[in-house]
Order: sequence, then structure tokens, then C-alpha cells
Amino acid sequence: MKLHSIRSEYKYAVLSEKSVEKNPFKQFDHWLNDALNAKVIEPTAMSLSTLGLEGFPDSRIVLLKDFGENGFTFFTNYNGNKGKSIEKNPAVGLHFFWPELERQIRISGFAEKTSDDISDKYFYSRPVFSQIAAVVSNQSSKIPSRESLQNDFDILKEKSANAVIKRPLNWGGFIVSPVKFEFWQGRESRLHDRILYEKLEADWTVSRLAP
Repeated sequence: MKLHSIRSEYKYAVLSEKSVEKNPFKQFDHWLNDALNAKVIEPTAMSLSTLGLEGFPDSRIVLLKDFGENGFTFFTNYNGNKGKSIEKNPAVGLHFFWPELERQIRISGFAEKTSDDISDKYFYSRPVFSQIAAVVSNQSSKIPSRESLQNDFDILKEKSANAVIKRPLNWGGFIVSPVKFEFWQGRESRLHDRILYEKLEADWTVSRLAP
């Protein structure tokens, strides 16, 4: 397999300091809507990077469930590796990649737990089977088999028929407050456009980075 011969030219769009919004959240909103309109597969999927418990960088895909000027929200098991890593070091990275649009967004920021009200509101909006899965999964822990997990799921499903599933206290949201954004637009000959936003007190500065 000759991987070095795999190459694509990027010609979808351009990105300039003059064309972007002064506010990175507004620019993100534009690009997310472009991804939704283009029917990108999993447009809200983002890579969450943390400093792992053993000192290695650790990345995994999570789903963005809300965003605004206060930050970017996702939900998880607080006792899983990502939750424990954030508790130890709240500095995280988010990465969106939309290959259909030849675009990436990288975000650096600090994560903290959302309120119980926000966690409850989202948890009870989920399908019941997803709620049950959140209860029975001791995320990131070793388990005997797939069958044992399925058995725990089936038992709780039967017990909780026609009943409200209570949100586990170890399951909820994190919100990431950004301090840096980078918007990347693929360009021909690998002369990509990279626009950087950096937080300066209450304002955002805009710069261009070399590709």
C-alpha cells in the first residue's frame, strides 16, 4: 500500500481575516450550519483531547450538545477516563473535522461540570434505552464480557418498565470555555488558510497562521 501517493487538492472555499466574523462563536455558528446544510456525517462529532491519567495525551470522539458564548457542552460518565482526566487537569482541546467542506476547527479551553439542572434536562430528553445504558455502564472499567453488560442492561430494562430512570450522579455534562480557536480551510498546493482567535481579556484578536 503506497500511502505516500494518496493526495487530494482542496478547492472548496477560501478563508480570510476580512471575511471572518470578529466573534469566533459567530464564525463557528456559520460553519456548523454549513456542515448541517451539507449533510456532513455526524456534524456535531468532535474529538475531545485531555491529558490522560498516565501522562499521555488522550483523545476520543464525543458529541456536541449545546454551544454559546459561555462554551461548548457535551455529556459523559464522570467516573470514566475522560471525566477523571478533566478533574485532574481541566485544560482540554476540541477538534471538529468536516472533510466534505475541507474544514477543521480546533478549540483550546477549560472544562467544568454543568449544573445538575442542565444535566437532568438533557438526560431525561434521551431515549429510555440510552438512559438505561448510562446507568449500567461503568465507563472505562474492564468487564467480563459483552454478554455480562447486555445482561445488566436487560435486567434494568425489565425492572424499570413504565418507570422513570433516575439520572446517576456520576453522569452529566461538561462545558468547555474557550481561550483559543483556529479555523482551517483547505487550499490548493497545501497553502491552507488558518485563522486564529485568541482571548485578550474580554475581546478576541484575529491573526493568520502559516500553513
